[in-house]
Amino acid sequence: MYSKGQVHYQPVTLPDRVQVPEDAALRQAEDFLAYMRKRHSVREYDSRPVPEAVIAACIAAAGTAPSGANHQPWHFAAISDPAMKAKIREAAEEEERAFYSGGAGDEWLAALEPIGTGVNKPHLTDAPWLIVIFAQRWGTTHEGERFKNYYVPESVGIATGFLIAALHHAGLVCLEHTPNPMKFLPEMLGRPASEKAVMILPVGYPAADATVPQVAKIKKPLDEIMSVFRG
Repeated sequence: MYSKGQVHYQPVTLPDRVQVPEDAALRQAEDFLAYMRKRHSVREYDSRPVPEAVIAACIAAAGTAPSGANHQPWHFAAISDPAMKAKIREAAEEEERAFYSGGAGDEWLAALEPIGTGVNKPHLTDAPWLIVIFAQRWGTTHEGERFKNYYVPESVGIATGFLIAALHHAGLVCLEHTPNPMKFLPEMLGRPASEKAVMILPVGYPAADATVPQVAKIKKPLDEIMSVFRG
């Protein structure tokens, strides 16, 4: 976290070690890969409530992510209030109507067609929780002095990945929705002008009849996403 004044580097002994022998490392890595392949972005949600403590634990896991200068330039607003969710859905669908009626080019719409997205966003009210992820573009000390944050998009992206993995680990599903621009969100949720909403995650349990787009399960093979330079 940001600290005003002179702060000096002071190393401490590595507090935790999770290293295992090579054979166990490979097995654990492959087990994790198999588990993450079971993660799905879901649009249909069950009405079953999710305890707030589960959401809080997942957000706490996101907060352990590394960040530029350890400034942790993020905030997570967890919403279960039906009226607030309805207002967010209304704004999202208004933006989507503009997007699908000419705001997006033909190429973009063609790319989205296999995913099955559209104007209607019932998941924003059906999901028990919405988590709005804010990026803190700059920080402010308790004295009101402004300070710079570093690598904000990268840091928030890493924390969001942690959060999505934690939600999956808790047996929940989510859907990545990017508000554009939804400028009312900081005011609605009591966040400062320094923060920008970058993602909304509807979170809950999948409905009994939940579906996913077939194309969404087609992932690039390893040889297309990995290069190796051996010594």
